[in-house]
Amino acid sequence: MIIKWLSNAAAFFLYLISLLPLGILYVFSRLAYYLIYYVIKYRRKPVVENLKNAFPNKSEQEIKQIEKRFFRYFTDLIFEIIKLLSASPEYIKKRYNFLNEEIFREYEEKNQSFLMAVGHYGNWEWSAITTPMVTKARPLIVYKQLQNKVFDKLYKQTREKSGAEMVEMAQTFRKIIEYKNELVFAVFAGDQRPTKSGTYTWLKFMNQETPFFTGIEKIAKATNYPVIFCDMRVPKRGYYEVKFIKITDNPRETEDLEITNTYIRLLENRLNQAPEYWLWSHKRWKIKPGDIK
Repeated sequence: MIIKWLSNAAAFFLYLISLLPLGILYVFSRLAYYLIYYVIKYRRKPVVENLKNAFPNKSEQEIKQIEKRFFRYFTDLIFEIIKLLSASPEYIKKRYNFLNEEIFREYEEKNQSFLMAVGHYGNWEWSAITTPMVTKARPLIVYKQLQNKVFDKLYKQTREKSGAEMVEMAQTFRKIIEYKNELVFAVFAGDQRPTKSGTYTWLKFMNQETPFFTGIEKIAKATNYPVIFCDMRVPKRGYYEVKFIKITDNPRETEDLEITNTYIRLLENRLNQAPEYWLWSHKRWKIKPGDIK
């Protein structure tokens, strides 16, 4: 009961903060950066370790510059997500530039459902709000349920503002089949760290052996739904540019792991161009070969 009360109080406090203009929130973000980076030193060690392993040819100075840029953006991201609690989908969409949303017209004309592969790059939370606004397809966003019920409910309500439906990871295929006669698209984030249980495949990602859950590829081949990649760029603070790249229109004609490997290469390309916008604080490589049985 106490935990629920505290959670509700925290959620209400965050909502009040979200009512402030984004410019003011960015001031808080800069203060938070100095606190997190210089005082608390939040996850600085794993961030530097991840960057060094991912970019072995970069100098110590280059790694330090990327590290600082990452933490500056990381605090921006926190406050941008808080802003989402009160901001309308229309407000968020004004900060997005979709370069080729006509790609969706092709699928809409054929009433062809499709799958979308994304990464934890840029503001993926804002993207979950804006992308459904540029396609007629019903959006299904695959996610892992939060342990805190209050924040899980808040998380779902925020994500579903523009018509998306949150789907718990284990229910993804069942939900897609349920909508087999409707035009839908399911969104998968394939770069998150897996647990030690389950079936995963080890693939090379950012110069490191990395376990990947190949769920999107399995579902793509089972349904033969086309797969596209959401490539995001950050042209300036608080604004995003998105280009959708086809991975395949015929999954059943692809080689084993071709879809997953193509996704990895596309994400790597984006990270190599501007690495500071990926979630380096996430312990993506905590699990090593041999940990997963």
